[in-house]
Amino acid sequence: MARHPQPVALDDFDLKILNVVQLDNQMPQRIIAERIGLSAPAVARRLQNLREMGVIARDIAVLDETAVGRPLTIVVEVTTENERLDLLDTMKERFLACPQVRQCYYVTGDMDFILIMNVRDMEEYTELTRALFFEGGNVKSFRTCVSMENVKTNGPVPL
Repeated sequence: MARHPQPVALDDFDLKILNVVQLDNQMPQRIIAERIGLSAPAVARRLQNLREMGVIARDIAVLDETAVGRPLTIVVEVTTENERLDLLDTMKERFLACPQVRQCYYVTGDMDFILIMNVRDMEEYTELTRALFFEGGNVKSFRTCVSMENVKTNGPVPL
């Protein structure tokens, strides 16, 4: 995924296209074209350009966690013992490698990381805490919040 130090220059048509594909990236280009007032080939060129520039980072399917047997969303605040860069990088790599960690944020404030995790059940989460926090090292403490209801996830980026 390309990271841009500065925002990419996008015109009104690009923004309209992005608003549509954030909600349904399988919508036919001719329908997008009709909605925003461009030709289908122009929409195709713009989508290709947006992908090449990294503005559209990935085209993915968003799954219903409960439907695939992974109903628990867990938010974990992690505080490190030591903020030495090599130790932080090792933690980042550990979190990146863990498929149950859906999102990982290195943050300011009282904690150092916020993890959004998806698990089958509390038994799986308990096993993960051992591997990620106890055996993995450099974790001073962690605080767990279990989501009672995922009200909004994967919302579109406001443009």
